[in-house]
Amino acid sequence: MGLYILKRLLLMIPVLIGITVISFTVMKMAPGDPISLVTDLNPNMNEETIARLRAHYGLDEPWYVQYFKWLRNMLMLDFGRSFASDNRPVIDKILERIPITLSINLISLALILAIAIPIGVMSAVKQGSVFDKSTTVFVFLGVSIPSFWLALLLMILFGIQLEWLPISGIRSLDYAELSTAGKILDMAKHLILPVFVSAFAGLAGMSRYMRSNMLEVIRQDYVTTARAKGLDERTVIFRHALRNALLPVITILGLSVPGLIGGGVIFETIFAIPGMGQLFYQSVMMRDYPTIMGVLVIGAALTLLGNLLADLGYSLADPRIRVSE
Repeated sequence: MGLYILKRLLLMIPVLIGITVISFTVMKMAPGDPISLVTDLNPNMNEETIARLRAHYGLDEPWYVQYFKWLRNMLMLDFGRSFASDNRPVIDKILERIPITLSINLISLALILAIAIPIGVMSAVKQGSVFDKSTTVFVFLGVSIPSFWLALLLMILFGIQLEWLPISGIRSLDYAELSTAGKILDMAKHLILPVFVSAFAGLAGMSRYMRSNMLEVIRQDYVTTARAKGLDERTVIFRHALRNALLPVITILGLSVPGLIGGGVIFETIFAIPGMGQLFYQSVMMRDYPTIMGVLVIGAALTLLGNLLADLGYSLADPRIRVSE
């Protein structure tokens, strides 16, 4: 197992480099650059000043020279300095925001698993029942409602009309003056709406995947044999059927790992949460190349890591699947 993991980690290196090449090339093909945002609206800018600014940021060099310089620094975990007005190191901006995004998405992912798997199992076991039909309606609503529209509706209802929950940020203005319990409660109130919006669509989709997988598994011959041996229904479902039904869900979970970073762009922007999603959106708008590449590299690394975790999860969930040395 250890050798297999080492091989997969080594194979990630050329794949990750290929992803960075494609991302860097596409980013450079986009019209405009960071200098144009400053110079286009400033009538006092002349050609000499523009050329000096481009040379300062290294934008006067060919794109492949810029890429290899960036790659050399990235291998030493130096993502460069942001092109934004603060000119801070990119790694500092990422480390400052990534805990917020990871916390929100991990909470929503745990909520999805805790609710979607039981709902999917019960819908499959009680196929055609009132419970199954009601969850089907819930799934259609969850998949069809856009996240940004749902977020705006919740903000209007709970934040403006009822005034129960805050609608922006993760802390109140008087956060520093609150007690420890008050600080925890304040952050929890701020996270309720973002977590719900983040989990709603995933909850609907995951429960439907679980139902479909469970329906397929409980029709297998080994489940019929287990019932014929006199095992109670609870043991048949949760000990024998559920384990195999989880395999496709593991795949979805592996693919959802990069969403821990990039999936928060919409709700972090709407709720003004200072996370990775908002950072990526602001960087794209400002054409902040170093920050964009830093976020993309982390997202690509998480995607590859998610695939590895999915393969390892297979071997844990199904004894018939074993990774070879």
